[in-house]
Amino acid sequence: MQASEEHFRKLERLYASAPINEYYRPVLNVSEGQAELTIAVDPKFFHAAHAVHGSVYFKALDDAAFFAVNSLVPDVFVLTVTYNLYLTRPISDGIMHAIGRVTHRSKQLFIADAELFDAQERQIARGSGSFMRSTIALTPEVGYL
Repeated sequence: MQASEEHFRKLERLYASAPINEYYRPVLNVSEGQAELTIAVDPKFFHAAHAVHGSVYFKALDDAAFFAVNSLVPDVFVLTVTYNLYLTRPISDGIMHAIGRVTHRSKQLFIADAELFDAQERQIARGSGSFMRSTIALTPEVGYL
């Protein structure tokens, strides 16, 4: 099945409905083989040295890569199998903008890379993950509306 705009919008709504996203308030835009995510920096995300904790970097990178992959899978959720990230610069204000792109696709395995930027478009982190299809159907019951 070919990826469609309707599928992309349903993925965005599914993402927005996830309870975890009430905390981070990310904005997701999905297209074929790519996803972009923006999170406004908030002091509640800081570690003791007053910069964003690495877990927020991971969330942004993994979510962007994950939805880039799921844009190509119209019937089920994908699962993150592995994710490797590099934190390259701290951030304490502004926005975090992640761009995820599928770099490999086979019947069982997808690989996607993601980069995370600050408001000045400086890279603050990058990562790469492997993903696989799950048995969890994309249905209205899980927020795929």
